[in-house]
Amino acid sequence: MRLALELAFARSAGRLSRLAGRGGGTTLPGKILATIDPSALSTLAARLPRGTAVVSATNGKTTTASLAAAILSPRIRLAHNRAGANLVSGVTSTLIEARRAELGLFEVDEGAFPDIARRIRPRVVCLGNLFRDQLDRYGELEAIAERWRAAVAELPEGAALVANADDPQVGSLASIRPESVTYGLDDPLQARPSLQHAADSKYCLRCGTPYAYTAAYVGHLGDYHCPACGHGRPSLDLAARAIELHGLDAVSFDLVTPEETRRVQVALPGLYNVYNALAAAALARALGATPDEIAAGLAGAQPAFGRAERIDVEDRTVLILTIKNPTGANEVVRTLVAAGAPKVAMIALNDRVADGRDVSWIWDADFEPLLDRLERLVVTGGRAAELALRCTYAGFPPDRLEIVPEVGAALDCGLELTAAGGELTVLPTYTAMLALRKIVSDRGHSRQYWERAA
Repeated sequence: MRLALELAFARSAGRLSRLAGRGGGTTLPGKILATIDPSALSTLAARLPRGTAVVSATNGKTTTASLAAAILSPRIRLAHNRAGANLVSGVTSTLIEARRAELGLFEVDEGAFPDIARRIRPRVVCLGNLFRDQLDRYGELEAIAERWRAAVAELPEGAALVANADDPQVGSLASIRPESVTYGLDDPLQARPSLQHAADSKYCLRCGTPYAYTAAYVGHLGDYHCPACGHGRPSLDLAARAIELHGLDAVSFDLVTPEETRRVQVALPGLYNVYNALAAAALARALGATPDEIAAGLAGAQPAFGRAERIDVEDRTVLILTIKNPTGANEVVRTLVAAGAPKVAMIALNDRVADGRDVSWIWDADFEPLLDRLERLVVTGGRAAELALRCTYAGFPPDRLEIVPEVGAALDCGLELTAAGGELTVLPTYTAMLALRKIVSDRGHSRQYWERAA
């Protein structure tokens, strides 16, 4: 009876938040319930008849969870935090609203993963990658990896770990769980000839010698081995081979499992989304999805909000590709350049808590290949001036650069510079992306991200 009253109160608060237009109640109900009853998250998770599954990573967790939901939702009622609220309050809020759910599918912040895993005792955990990100919040990669290692060791008996073998820090976790499933890319034609200068996990976890790479795909993700002690990438249980990148529209690849090889396609661009699709397939497979369900789910999936999302704005289209750290920015730039690169772009840089206060990462991101091809650039956000300085140092002509700190005005400027019928490419950090989506929603061009998630 007490929990029922607490839930009713929290749900009422969520409805009021939605009516007020303040985030759709994606976190407030959970914050209230956690304050009233700290054990509520564990209690609600334990009620799910099919248990819970968790996705965590520095980059790609929202997309991976969204793709997994597309695979699983036709036959399983999900409690899924589609709006991206991935801390304790967001996961709790999702469970408060999901009254008939059978399975909890949660993307989880990499810093919050150990705490949430202890509370909800997941049936399957999918860990995607660890990249340098928001050092003021998370610290160095090694610190996060150590906390992940402890959390994985404490998972319930029988819980399955799905791990990206191409990431040295994540792949090493597979050795401590006998139920582990590993995945990775196996297509040297898509590899870079060497690591980029901003790559993170370059050194052997055992002896500190620089890894040698047979193939480097995204950042430090690839086929690596230590020439001194022999430590290297674990064998792959699931692999992506014969990868094809279809510009800004899609990727396709051979999904290789122990049982079969199946050609799959996803309406998302870039090599980084091959990783996300592969992770989603491995997670869904661990939860009992069939090859047909996996292929159909991936083929029918739509981009998550702000992740290669297209929004029609009158006679133009806005393409939103969220960036937040050097590796993520580099992969977006790589994808845009490979697809032909736009003539006009807008980059938005904020330094709020959810972005990370330290924006020095923009000096490690390789914007140059994109800047070399742009005719006009609009920079915006709370740190627009510093972003403009970065682009100027890269050689972008100041007379082709517009500095418009307010996001709405910057959007108007970018749309004015974009030809009728054309597409404005926007690269925003996280809170700038939310601000941009609110603007286009308030103008009637799109629903809010939490409305789309409902």
